[in-house]
This record gives sequence, structure tokens and C-alpha cells, in this order.
Amino acid sequence: MENAGRVEIIKDERPAGLRRSVGFYGLMFVSLGSIIGSGWLLGALNAAQVAGPASILSWVLAACMLALLALTYAELGATYPVAGGSARFPYYSHGPIAGFTAGWASWLQAVFIAPIEVLAAITYVNSVGWVNMHFNMINKVGESAGLLNGTGLVVALVLMVLFTAINLAGAKFLSDSNVIVVIWKTAVPVLAIAVVAWLQFKPANFHAGGGFMPFGFHGVFAALTGGVVFALQGFEQAVQLAGEARNPKRDLSRAILTAMAIGAVLYALLQIVMIGGLDPRNIINGWAKPLGTDPSDYGAWYTLALAVGAGWLAKVLIIDAVISPAGTGVVYVATTARLSYALGEEREMPSALATTNRKGVPVVSIIVGAVIGCLAFGPFKSWAALVSVVTGATAIMYAFAPVSLAALHKVDGARPRSYRVPMPALLVPAAFCSANLIIYWGGFETTWKLACAMGVGLVLFALGAWRRGTGAQYTIRNAFWIAPWFAGQVLIGWLGRYGNGSRNLLPNWVDIAVVTLFSLAIFYWAVSLTLTREGTAAAVAKDAQQIENAARNDASGGHRSRSLQAIARS
Repeated sequence: MENAGRVEIIKDERPAGLRRSVGFYGLMFVSLGSIIGSGWLLGALNAAQVAGPASILSWVLAACMLALLALTYAELGATYPVAGGSARFPYYSHGPIAGFTAGWASWLQAVFIAPIEVLAAITYVNSVGWVNMHFNMINKVGESAGLLNGTGLVVALVLMVLFTAINLAGAKFLSDSNVIVVIWKTAVPVLAIAVVAWLQFKPANFHAGGGFMPFGFHGVFAALTGGVVFALQGFEQAVQLAGEARNPKRDLSRAILTAMAIGAVLYALLQIVMIGGLDPRNIINGWAKPLGTDPSDYGAWYTLALAVGAGWLAKVLIIDAVISPAGTGVVYVATTARLSYALGEEREMPSALATTNRKGVPVVSIIVGAVIGCLAFGPFKSWAALVSVVTGATAIMYAFAPVSLAALHKVDGARPRSYRVPMPALLVPAAFCSANLIIYWGGFETTWKLACAMGVGLVLFALGAWRRGTGAQYTIRNAFWIAPWFAGQVLIGWLGRYGNGSRNLLPNWVDIAVVTLFSLAIFYWAVSLTLTREGTAAAVAKDAQQIENAARNDASGGHRSRSLQAIARS
């Protein structure tokens, strides 16, 4: 028997405390609410400065690449509807080491997004003249410039407590209240698009300041990790709540793909309208200051609304600058908790993380995520400072999904699937390549730091495995591809042309080919190292209660649907 078969995987005897109370619209709005956060307030301006009018291509490229990953999440989430799916899928396919690594990457990116959104809201509001004069929340001078002052820290902590309270009320309350917030968050960007385009739209702007592509494809690629991918990520949040979905097999894939489509169209239109709405005098000599001034980091659309004469829209945008990031922050507190819950199901980690109260709420996981999020306010100076880091961690998390899906097709292919990725032999490897390109474009400095952070997590896991004698070491072979994958990404990043410390030794386009070929080699190697069929069956059995509850709910929903159809026919 292979080593994978020697893993001691004990079926979870704890009750599946998470309650299945979230429907299609709740799932769809959770994902859409994560996609539409602070990213829309700044993403278009950052992309225009880096890529000029060709930033439109950045959004299209990002949408295509993330759509491939969304397809893999749609099939995995519908087939294995469990809480914290990002961590559980690799566990099913490659064992506890791979599961923890994916879960650690997921948790790292999720835990810092809520404080980022809080900081975004505070900084945007702080740019309003009256607030800046009478209720300033950010230090303006000295070594702490850009950091929250005492007042700002109090406001930030109050917001985090509010986010935590909403999550402690339960997943149904979270999803129901989130629907209202997301409708607002979607309506305001649509309103901004319509109003700015109506008042001022200059087609000549798309060829100003050096032409349509003033910085070449290098600018298009660089814009991806400068806020474009960050803005579009979040579609997977519905998967993290799959353990609380009423009918995940029916609703989950539709929710993910619908949210992704809406977000991609919205962001592309925002970029087009921003470029067309600029004053031509501000971009005739380049794209360094497309608004003609240095607005607040989060005041891009606010400044543009004032420039085109829509003062009332600027006021609406200030309100949205609080609601939009806050809505995303609430969702990511929930996501962090579900990922902690999934990690807590591993015997190497504290089991308290996987406990729930009478309402089915993972209280300990929510509180742990909130505390770590609050501690993050000290060192992080701005929204932009963490965008590339969070984007890179998210790409690592995303990369595990296609590997797991291909492996599970091989060892658990007979399981019923309500949704399947089309042309899996082509699109699933392409999804893995997409995630690796996003990591590469994030730059060498970000990549090596992330590799170190992942190493720290694996050390913690190893200590837990040794202390509790879980036998995780028997799956080292199945997870052996992870270390060369990280090392190869760091090496290619060092030889490439993105980020501080890169040597720019790989010519343009050659670097893309190298990353793609490296990714394909790792992908097929990783799939070959999957667990045995018996090992995967034992791993999935640990979450059998969650999956069986989902199947019963789906069957019940299907029975009601058939009954209604019979009544209609009669």
C-alpha cells in the first residue's frame, strides 16, 4: 500500500454544527459583495496610471484568468459543499499537509482584508475637508504619517467590533443583511458610470499621453497586481459558506459564476468611463496625474465627480466609501472564521476553532480572526501597501483549486456532480497557469516574502503534527511538489522583470513562456502525487455529515420543485 494509505484519518465525531440557511441570492450576494469593495474606488485610477488606456485590457485579461479559476471553484464547491472549502479540497486530494498549506494561504489573505477595508473607509472619509479639520483620524507628519492616530484607531476598532457582532448573529442574518448592502454597493458604481459618461466622455483620451498602450504589455501585466486582480477577487466567498448553503449543488455554481460576470462587466465599464471622463489637458503629457492633482488615495471617483460638475454624486460617493468597504469587511470576517473552522478540523490545529454555538456560529474562529485583524492596524499604512501581498496570497490559494479538481477527477470521479468545468483537460491546467502568472506579476519582493510566510505556517503545522502524533508525515510524498513550486516561483521572480530585487534577465514574453511551462510541469507532477482512492475516500468521509446534509437539502428542494411543477401541470 502506498504511504497515502497509511494516514490515520478519523471520521469527525463532532456534530456538523453549521446550519444550512443560506439560499442562492445569499450566496451570490456574498461573492458579489466581496468583489465590489474598496477596489472600485481606486482600482481604475491605479490601473490608468500604470497602463494608460490599455488598462481596459488589464480588466479583460484579469476577468478571463479569474473566470477559469471561478469555474474550478464552482465544480468543487457544488460537489463538496463544506465550510472553508479552499482548505478542504486539497485535503481530500493530497492529504493534510497540502490542505493546511492551502488553508494557511487562504487565511492569510482573508484575515487582513477586513482591516484593509476599514482603513479604506476611514482614509476616504478623512479626505473630506470638515472631517480632516475637526475629526482627523490619520497622522499627517513624522514616521507615523499615513497610520491611524488615536481617534482613527478607536473608530477602526469600533468598526471591527461591529463586523464581528454581525457575524456572531449567524450566517442567515449575515447573508440577509448583506443583500441590502450589496444592492447599494452595486447601484452606486452603476450610477457613477451613467452620470460621468453623460456629463463628459472624450473618445480622444484613449489615444492621449503616448497612445493606447503607452507602457506596452508590461504596463498591462503590472496593472493586474496593482489593484485589478485585488478588485475582482472574492468570487470564492460563496464556497467558504457552502457548509451553510441550503441547496449547494443547485445554487453554488450559479452564484459564483453570476457574481463573477457582474463584477467583471462593472469594473470594465468603470475603467472605460474614467478614462473617457478625464480632462484631456491632464493626460496630454502622460498618465502620472490623470486627475490633474494628487487626490486622496481613496478620492479618485470623488475628485472626478467634482471635476465634471456632479457635486451631488461626490456626496453619494463619500457615503458609499463607508458602506462599500464595510460590507466587504463584514463578509471577510465571516470568510476568515470559516477558514479557521476548516483548519480546526485538522487534528494538528486547536479543535476549538471548529466548535459552534447553539446558533451554529463558529464563535471562537470569528473572535480569533477579529483579534488578528485588529492587531493589523498598527503596521499597515495604506490600502495600496498590502494590495500586492494580499493578491499574491490569494493567487496561491486559487492555485490549489485546479490541482485538487484534476486530482479528484482521477480518484473520486464517480461522485455525482451538478456542475462540471467544460473541457477540463484544457481549462483546468490553464486555471493553474493563470494563478501562477498572477503570482509572478506580483513581483519578486512579494513572492519571496509570501514563500517565507508559507514556510512559517508549515513549521507551525509540523509542530502540531509532532505534538499530537497525527501521522501527517506519511503524506509528505503527496505534498512534495509544494516546496519546489514555491522555490521555482521565487527563482523565476528573481530572474524576471517585476518588483524590487528582480534582475530583468528574462526577456519580454520569454518570462511568460517560462512561467507557463514551469506551471504545467508542476501541475501534472502534483496531480500524479494525489492520494489513493481509499485515502481520498477516508478524507472526504471526515466531512460526510456536512455533505450528506447538503444532499438531503438538495433532494428536499428537488422534491418541492417537482411537486410545484405537478400542481402547475394539473
